[in-house]
Amino acid sequence: MSLVQDGSASSIEAAATRAADAALEQIALARAAIGTVIFGQREVVEDTLVTLLAGGHGLLVGVPGLAKTKLVETLGTVLGLGTRRVQFTPDLMPADIIGSEVLEEGDSGKRSFRFVKGPVFTQLLMADEINRASPRTQSALLQAMQEGHVTVAGAPYDLPRPFHVLATQNPIEQEGTYPLPEAQLDRFLMQIDVLYPDREAEKRILIETTGDEQATAKPAMTAQDLATIQRLVRRLPVGDKIVEAILDLVRSARPGDGATDVAQHIAWGPGPRAAQALMLASRARALVDGRLAPSIDDVAALALPVLKHRMALTFSARADGETIQGLIRRLVERLG
Repeated sequence: MSLVQDGSASSIEAAATRAADAALEQIALARAAIGTVIFGQREVVEDTLVTLLAGGHGLLVGVPGLAKTKLVETLGTVLGLGTRRVQFTPDLMPADIIGSEVLEEGDSGKRSFRFVKGPVFTQLLMADEINRASPRTQSALLQAMQEGHVTVAGAPYDLPRPFHVLATQNPIEQEGTYPLPEAQLDRFLMQIDVLYPDREAEKRILIETTGDEQATAKPAMTAQDLATIQRLVRRLPVGDKIVEAILDLVRSARPGDGATDVAQHIAWGPGPRAAQALMLASRARALVDGRLAPSIDDVAALALPVLKHRMALTFSARADGETIQGLIRRLVERLG
């Protein structure tokens, strides 16, 4: 009996190893495929890929012209996801996103309502300049992002799986915008700042995007492959030291907790969802880096994009020139 059990355990372990090796190979191929289209921006590409592998949603913040839209389109192609884009404007209505019911008359003369699905029924939705739509329209995404379905006229409609939202914001032009409420910001696994490329990357952009031929992304996996990797992410082992580091970091970023020199500057801080996000993202980052277990370095690298949109400074802290980024970096330095 023990021999049968040992053989069964060995076969399960071998299957898990093969699945992990296949996932690492697919992720490496995906990174290479993205690199043929998106030049530079290594951290942005890595953080966005980590967000999707962890099963979350991402908020891309950057000025126009930094290839945020191109990145989302490329990810959709490389990961084998159906992709749709919605340009958020002040006159956009919730029905323009989730869909609406239309009244139809059949051959028998009987009238009935039919639900026409909106662009949210996709696997990867790009919400372009999400802060330009009204709060009513922004909230239409809230249920979809959190629960994976929408409700129209009291009836629930499931969204495709996997389902991800990558939203963009322009941090400069804020006139006529509606800042996202804290409850909706918390639904984004990470806030990813898209900065200007370095000189070498911009030189490559100039050379390779202004000629007769341009590189196009090629699929590296399917949506089913992505879903399998997302399940693998949740099964990766996490050591007690990593769990304690995540707890220490998140709890010390709240007012009243942690060191006084940091906590006194925080008006409100991250909740348990931030710790969950950091745990999943650290596991996903380990896979992207070719490892099967997260490390303290993963937690440190992801602290800023996971925590900064979940914190706010006090008035006195802003007056003294403190920044959220500075406080988080101070907390990261204290990790063991």
